[in-house]
Order: sequence, then C-alpha cells, then structure tokens
Amino acid sequence: MEIKAFAKRFTHLEDITRATCTLRASGVHNEELALVDGQLAQVVRIRKDVVTLQIFAGTEGLSNHAEVVFLGKYPNLKVGPHLMGRFLNAYGQPLDGAPLPEGDGTELGGPSANPVRRAQPSVPILTGLPGIDLNNTLVGGQKIPFFADPDQPYNEVMAMVALRAKADRIILGGMGLSYDDYVYFRQTFREAGVLDRIIAFINTTQDQPVERLLIPDMALTTAEHFAVEQGENVLVLLTDMTLYADALSIVANRMDQIPSKDSMPGSLYSDLARIYEKSLQLPDGGGSITILAVTTLNQGDITHAIPDNTGYITEGQLFLRKDSDTGKIIIDPFRSLSRLKQLVIGKQTRADHPQVMNTAIRLYADAQE
Repeated sequence: MEIKAFAKRFTHLEDITRATCTLRASGVHNEELALVDGQLAQVVRIRKDVVTLQIFAGTEGLSNHAEVVFLGKYPNLKVGPHLMGRFLNAYGQPLDGAPLPEGDGTELGGPSANPVRRAQPSVPILTGLPGIDLNNTLVGGQKIPFFADPDQPYNEVMAMVALRAKADRIILGGMGLSYDDYVYFRQTFREAGVLDRIIAFINTTQDQPVERLLIPDMALTTAEHFAVEQGENVLVLLTDMTLYADALSIVANRMDQIPSKDSMPGSLYSDLARIYEKSLQLPDGGGSITILAVTTLNQGDITHAIPDNTGYITEGQLFLRKDSDTGKIIIDPFRSLSRLKQLVIGKQTRADHPQVMNTAIRLYADAQE
C-alpha cells in the first residue's frame, strides 16, 4: 500500500488486545487507515490524543514498539464495470487469480442518499421463488432479512435468488463463509453462466473475523455506483449478518465497552441501520438498491439482540424452516411478511395476485390443520 512521504509515524503502543491497539497521536481522523507493523488497521476511537486502532489481521506477535504509520486516507474500492464476474476479499483484492481492479477509488461507508432524493418503492423485484414472489413480494428499494437456523441451507437459497432474480446486478457479500460455501457460490454462478451480472466480496472462516466488518461497505459502495450512477436495479445479498455482528462484538469487547443485551455492543442498532438504510429507490425511473440479508438464529430465538434489532430496522422478514410433512426447507407463509408488497401486488403484478396469494395461504393452512 502506498505511503505518503510525510505520513505520521509513531513507535510506541500503550495497550494491545486481540483485535486493537492504543497509542497517543494527534492530527488523525476517525476511520482513517493505518499500518501497524505492516498490517492494515483503521481508527475506531479517538479520545483527546488517545487513538484506538482495530487491526484486521489480529495482533498476534505485535510488539509495544511496533511502527504505526497513519495513511491519511480511508478505505476505498475501485468501482466500475470491470468488477463484473469478480470474486474479491474484504480489501477488494482478487480471489479469482485475475489482475487487481483498476480505476479511481471510491470511499467506502459514505452517508446514505438524502431522503429527498428517494422515491416510494413501487417496482417488484421477482426472485423466481414462489414463497417470496407469491406470498411476500420484494419491492425495489426494500430491505428484508432471511431468518434461518444455522443448519438450514440458507446459502443455497441465496444462490438460487442470485440465479433467478430479475435485477440488473447482483452483489454478494459473504461473511464467515465456510470454504465449501465459497466454492459452491463460485461453481454455481460459473456453471449457470451468470457471472457477467454478479460481483462477490468474500470473507471465509479462514480469514480474520474482524475483516468481515469491511464486507457490507464493499458490497453497498459497489451497489451505489450502479444504482445511482448507472440507474440500474441492484440486488444486494448479505450472508451472514449474525457473523458480522459477532465481529462487532469482538472489537467492542476488546475496547472495554460495556456489552448490552446478549453480549452485543450498545451500538448494534446503529451499526445494522447504517447498512440496511443504504437501500433506496431513486425517482423518475432511477435505479434501486434492494437488500436481502441472512440472519442466523440461535436455536430459533428471534428475541436475541441481532434479529430483534434487525426486525425494527427492516420492512418484514422471511423465515426458513423445515416442513415436518415433506422434510423440505420452505419459506414459512405464516411467519414471513413483506410489509411493502401491498405497493405492487395487483398493480405491478397480475391483477388477481392478491386473490391467488390469499387462496394459496388458506389452502396451505387447511392442509396443515
């Protein structure tokens, strides 16, 4: 990584934890990037002249006399059409053996689009899954989670959505994926011949957990480029937001923050909202960003802090469960809800959509009874 000739350099760390280090420094800014003994880090807290850095690769083997170089810049990604079909890591570096992306860098994690620039969601995003399209239709600009137990095939469902969804671009953000799941996504997209409309940012279980914190910003910065600059409809798939929240907890605990409910940081609601509020529908036929995110549950507990906060932010939820009669994984028609579907069903979809939906659910209820 390029270092400016007059970059600020320090050589004394006052405190080191498993994920962070602390030193005294001046003239630095929140979220600024730094190199700590050559490892990429980011400023996460400033109290007067006491600066805390989170080190993405961890602090194992780090000395109190390690050199800290502040880079004077923020995380960025070279966004453009050249990213199509690429699999990149949390730093935007290739996982697919192809050359590094080229072009001008775009800062990650910028503010959400001004509400004045947004329009009411009004265009359906069809996924090819009847449990969504018929009963819980997605709308462009909506944000909605998939609630699922960890042993359910939620990544296979996400891959199916990526293959079938009627969207211009699909952005996949994988956090804490097993290597098998990572390979599954790559092979599935390649064999289906859809790589030309998919971009993936991947953090696996072999990578440092803290690196997961970069994945949503990578995915959403890319989505904003295509939606805002190109006027395209972009579907962002994030999996798994529970592992993202766990990474937040790791950093918060190592910064001696007092944990809130379920050992999560007190800022959890704001941290999740900062991601989900990137969803938008632009006016006058402009582009849209729709967010579909997996939140895995702990033994089906929806009162846990992660799904609980998610439910307050998002516009409904989709529940995956195993049907006791067929043994198949289904989208539960009784616990799932898209709060925006009324804006499009029967208007942008076929006229008898509400009647077909209600009849299908009634027949399913009769069958269950």
